[in-house]
Amino acid sequence: MLTEAIERKGLFTLTLLPHWASEDDFFDFCQLNKNLRFERTATGEILVMPPTGSEGSASNNQLNFELEYWNRQTGSQGVTFDSNGGFTLPDTSVKAADATWIFKDRWLTLLPADRKKFAHIAPDFVIELMSENDRLGESQEKMMEWMDNGVRLGWLIDPKQEKVFIYRPEGLVSIVEGFDKTVSGEEVLVGFELRLERLRV
Repeated sequence: MLTEAIERKGLFTLTLLPHWASEDDFFDFCQLNKNLRFERTATGEILVMPPTGSEGSASNNQLNFELEYWNRQTGSQGVTFDSNGGFTLPDTSVKAADATWIFKDRWLTLLPADRKKFAHIAPDFVIELMSENDRLGESQEKMMEWMDNGVRLGWLIDPKQEKVFIYRPEGLVSIVEGFDKTVSGEEVLVGFELRLERLRV
């Protein structure tokens, strides 16, 4: 089914045969390979995402805990998703972030059948946590793709450099340096604050 598999920049890019590019086929392909994590670009390439290291996994877990704890404390106004949750974006790409949040009212507008697969919705908030092998330029490009597809607030966290790139609509990006700081969910996740020191493992 696959015409080629090449290693590029730490990822494996799989090019699909044209007749095999339907959304349902891609979802089924992912279910048959549950030990791997895939994303699909708007042009139909499949990216195989390598598993994260133990430190990265611990930090991912902390991010999801903090987000879900805030969500419950504020009355579960939204739905949180971990790194396994894929979403079909308006540009037809399928992406997953390390932590994701969607307003519950928006989530419930989707048909149940859509929610069971890679739901056709852009999250309201995403967090991408860079791993040891991630390249900053590629991670920043992915964040811009999230924002271009309707995400309202995004954090790109670089644990190695202890920096957080905060993405807002219309290409606005600011940087917080140092994990002695706190970042907030602003007007999207009102009251959510993350003490970055908790990501030090």
